[in-house]
Amino acid sequence: MSAPTTEDLYDTTEEGKIVLTQGSPEARLFGAIPEGGIKRDELVQVFGNSLAPAQGAALKNGWIEAKKEGTGKEAIVFLHRKATEIVDTAKEDLTKIVVEGQKVTKELDYLVKRKWLVKKSIKVFSLDKGAMFGKIAVKAITEITADMLSSWEQWENTPFKINFDALGKAPNGGHLHPLQKVRQEFRHIFLELGYEEMPTNKWVESSFWNFDSLFQPQQHPARDMHDTFFLEHPKSTLTLPEDYVARVREMHETGGHGSIGWRYEFSDEEMRKNVLRTHTTAVSSRMLYKLAEQETFKPMKYFSIDRVFRNETVDSTHLAEFHQIEGLVADYDITLTNLMGSIKEFFARIGIHELRFKPAYNPYTEPSMEIFGYHPLKKTWMEIGNSGIFRPEMLLPMGLPPNVSVAAWGLSLERPTMIMYGYSKIASLVGHKVDLKMINTNPIPRFA
Repeated sequence: MSAPTTEDLYDTTEEGKIVLTQGSPEARLFGAIPEGGIKRDELVQVFGNSLAPAQGAALKNGWIEAKKEGTGKEAIVFLHRKATEIVDTAKEDLTKIVVEGQKVTKELDYLVKRKWLVKKSIKVFSLDKGAMFGKIAVKAITEITADMLSSWEQWENTPFKINFDALGKAPNGGHLHPLQKVRQEFRHIFLELGYEEMPTNKWVESSFWNFDSLFQPQQHPARDMHDTFFLEHPKSTLTLPEDYVARVREMHETGGHGSIGWRYEFSDEEMRKNVLRTHTTAVSSRMLYKLAEQETFKPMKYFSIDRVFRNETVDSTHLAEFHQIEGLVADYDITLTNLMGSIKEFFARIGIHELRFKPAYNPYTEPSMEIFGYHPLKKTWMEIGNSGIFRPEMLLPMGLPPNVSVAAWGLSLERPTMIMYGYSKIASLVGHKVDLKMINTNPIPRFA
């Protein structure tokens, strides 16, 4: 079957049928006027309402003329013949179209305007023999079953009434959360910059790796119950590298290498308490200790992106658990300038160019800096990370060479994601108030 085409047909009206048999009104008017003329009023009884258009057409064709005798209300209009013979072209054109079937397109609009013809448009389809044309009807298959697929040879030549090009129903598969998309982009950036990813599969850490190895005193407020989640079972860790523990204990109690330490009695019980890690720096401490155990020191760049836990008050920018992005560079004689350059280079890769650094205090870095990024939606500066140079009191007990420095920074994943997607509240991104449709439709993050 071909695509439909439109054709115009014309039917004759009742008035048009009179024209075909008796002629057009103007021709009939010409025939009704005697040689000496006639009063117009006498013709009204014969032609009725059609007198006016008939008179106008006859005057236009030059067949008749109208003369007025008298003045005012006493004036009388007489109609006289002007031509001796006439040709009724209107009747001839109508006859050609209706009777003879000719297409006189130029006159069609005029005849329709005179209401002698009515135009009708119809759709026309052309039918041809198809590939499946035959004398015997074959029922087309409208559904494919498992049995048919197992014996396809019997059915491959059977006609199918199925649109194999139609798109199927969209699968109800999973969709990546904006955090996962931004996390993957950050991971690619670190790998492009030559960083090696650290293993972060341990959410539970001992207080030794989470705090003590970082030269964080056991009396520090961050180790209190209101800041840290402590495990009830298993409450304590059993195995630690005892030689390294001894060096860390000595650094805390008495110091060394020019440091006086924290000057308190180091508690083994406090050291072995298990916690939900408060930062991925615990992983960094393990990796640096492993790096120090190598026979020859090799400069390295590490990164990690994973979940951490803090016993914090939940507000528009804080959660009790969040993702931390951490990067560190271990090399000889690294300075604060190197640290700031690394942070700016990383954020420039994700399109955040407005950064500020504020001096801060951390037990295990000196100097230390807080990192702030500008949030265009909230029109304010948001803290998005922390950074600093690891203190010698942390690095030397590991066994790293004295002239090796480590520049490190920790950045939240949630806050840069909020900036990327334009969220002003973290509850719009994580938690029970998240719009599930957003997870299905959120765009791929584009960093400029």
